[in-house]
Amino acid sequence: MDNATPDVEAGQAPERQQRPRSSFSSLLFLCLMLFLLTSHNSDEFLARHHYQDALQILSYQLSNYTAWVNGTSTNFTMPDRKPIMSPLLEEFHLQGKTLDPAQESYFPNITGFIRGKLQYRNISLSALPSQKDLPGQSMLETYMTDFNATDMSERLGKWDWTTSEKIAFSVIEKPAATVQNNVTLSKKIALIHGRIEVTNKKDDLRFEFEGVHLQSTGSIFGFVSPNGQPIDIRTLPALAPPEVRNETLLIIEPELKARIQKLGRLIDAGVVDSDTSNNDETQKTACRFALYAQLKPVLVPAVLMQELEEETINPTGSATIKMPELSIDGILVSKECGILYEIHNTEGLRSQSFFRKVTTYAGTAMLAYLAMLILFARQTRRSRSPSGISRVSRWTFLTQASIDSVTFAGHITFAILAEGRPSLSLTAPAFVACILFIYEAQFAVLIYQIQLPETSSPAENPGRPSQAANIPTTQAPASLPLPVTQTTTPTASRSFIAFLIQHIRSDAQARLWIMLFISLTVVVRVIMSPLLSVIFVTIGYSSIWLPQIIRSARRARTSGLAKEYIFGTTVCRLYLLLYFMYCPRNVLDVEPRRWMPLLAIFVFLQGLVIILQEWLGPSFFLPNRYAAAQGYNYHPPIPMPDPESPEKSLGDCAICMDAILIDTPTSPRQSRSSDEKVSHQYHTTTITSGTAQGRGSNGSSTGAGALFSAMQRGVGSVSSRKVYSLAPCHHLFHTECLERWLAIKNICPQCRRPLPPM
Repeated sequence: MDNATPDVEAGQAPERQQRPRSSFSSLLFLCLMLFLLTSHNSDEFLARHHYQDALQILSYQLSNYTAWVNGTSTNFTMPDRKPIMSPLLEEFHLQGKTLDPAQESYFPNITGFIRGKLQYRNISLSALPSQKDLPGQSMLETYMTDFNATDMSERLGKWDWTTSEKIAFSVIEKPAATVQNNVTLSKKIALIHGRIEVTNKKDDLRFEFEGVHLQSTGSIFGFVSPNGQPIDIRTLPALAPPEVRNETLLIIEPELKARIQKLGRLIDAGVVDSDTSNNDETQKTACRFALYAQLKPVLVPAVLMQELEEETINPTGSATIKMPELSIDGILVSKECGILYEIHNTEGLRSQSFFRKVTTYAGTAMLAYLAMLILFARQTRRSRSPSGISRVSRWTFLTQASIDSVTFAGHITFAILAEGRPSLSLTAPAFVACILFIYEAQFAVLIYQIQLPETSSPAENPGRPSQAANIPTTQAPASLPLPVTQTTTPTASRSFIAFLIQHIRSDAQARLWIMLFISLTVVVRVIMSPLLSVIFVTIGYSSIWLPQIIRSARRARTSGLAKEYIFGTTVCRLYLLLYFMYCPRNVLDVEPRRWMPLLAIFVFLQGLVIILQEWLGPSFFLPNRYAAAQGYNYHPPIPMPDPESPEKSLGDCAICMDAILIDTPTSPRQSRSSDEKVSHQYHTTTITSGTAQGRGSNGSSTGAGALFSAMQRGVGSVSSRKVYSLAPCHHLFHTECLERWLAIKNICPQCRRPLPPM
């Protein structure tokens, strides 16, 4: 037989038949996940009816608007633009002008994301006299002459308007056709729509936006309404300057027809969005706003700007100018609520540039998670034996599994919201994070199963081995199950709930999966709140290595984690953490936290402590009185064999069944022909005593005194004492044999009791 002997010391455990695991817990976990993902509580049915109602409303609006344009009788009337608006916008420097195309230009398309700061102004008639620094104060008093303060408090709602300090735009621009109804448009006009998010320190408020972009002058105007309150785009011409009012009227009808066709296709295809978050925004406020904004010109000729725009939309690889900064100034005015917001210090990012940025991030995040997956696989190969698994803490891997599960959910959600090409790139880090989460959870379950007998193990109190050593060997092993008479209930008479409860109570793995599922469900709900998400990130990342440090210090044994795994995992996880929580230009626009470098230093220090525990001892950082006691000593002094026996043996090893010779410290299976060479290693058993009762006539020790003397001094030198190993259950082995056995199982090979680490 040329079967290669497995090298256990190198981490190659021999193949052994594993007991098949029950897949019920895993099946139950998957069923619960599928139920939560597919259960909509009739939201999809309600959303379909909502889409059908919206389709009827749009059809009604189109017919009325077409009749009004043709001059026939209709219920629609166009509001008038107040004459005071033009000079008022001049005061805020929001009136666009035509530029010299050879020197300056405006952005021809603003599809993308814009963020800036807000300054709150109270323009109610009672508060305007105190606004001395407000531009156009007298004009605003004229503008607010018909202000009605009766319903203002109800419209304001629960939102704190005075603390709103940031604004973010998500805008999509749709250029209008050059010819509408056989009339050529003299101005370049585009319809824009999107979302606006107003933020304070505690919460955010979302609005829908519909507007018009005058590309020739860089002017933007439109209506802003809380989510759930539809905007009638037929009234957009009421905000337009007089010189472009007629052309704005012409682009409304084609837009209504396009929206009706698109909504009809969605309903026919069954693609409906069951988003119910609009109700929350409606409860916060009922204030509607008018937006007036002006693009800042850039020092780029119009020809070069047009080439840049064409290359951005349809990349060909040709060289163009660098993308200039996109910035706007504007105001948000709500006449019915008496609120005016000044928009300033804005910076924009075109959608194509944002998507390239997302793709770059997705690639680096995927590489970071792939590195963590490889390092984890290499570490599990090192720690796959029961002896190695008994060193590590399951809470370390459960914490990392929780972080990876949230990362997986976040990337998938981000991919759905991003749409298009970036969504495909974001699935790569999400997939690797999901694989890593599954492996870490499975490894945590394995650690839990291996470490489950620790409560009854002598290793739980490594500093008190004498208690375990005093257990008689004739006692029945604690780990052997006792025969118990059970009264079984027929399966047909047991309900599924009773069966499920019984299975959870009896299966430790099922309990762990259920606990993990509940904790992840709670975590996913918690991270929806900005404040709670920061708290979760702080606690999660600060606890990556702490459980392992505590376990190693308590059990007086090193972790066995490789330095490459500790260092690589720490660097990769801190990269993702610092990108989102400290980088000011991250893809999610998360506000940087100044204290985040302190958290990163703390995590690095944890990894350094684990490495130092390998060199300086598991409790090197603790005072002596708090340090854990040393582990169990497998080489205690024992009585020496009879000096007159032909073979100096301590007995037979219970593993290899060979004699334990104290004269061969290198190998237990060497020849026994050299017994006469080790007689000098033994000391006499004579002890000095104040009485003559412990001595024989020839001066040798007899009785209990001789036994006590031999136990005090041990057998031979320190090197010879390492030949044998005495388990707490009083079973004797070769040290080499027991080390190989503990690399596979951490129980006594003779009585099956748990053994402390060696």
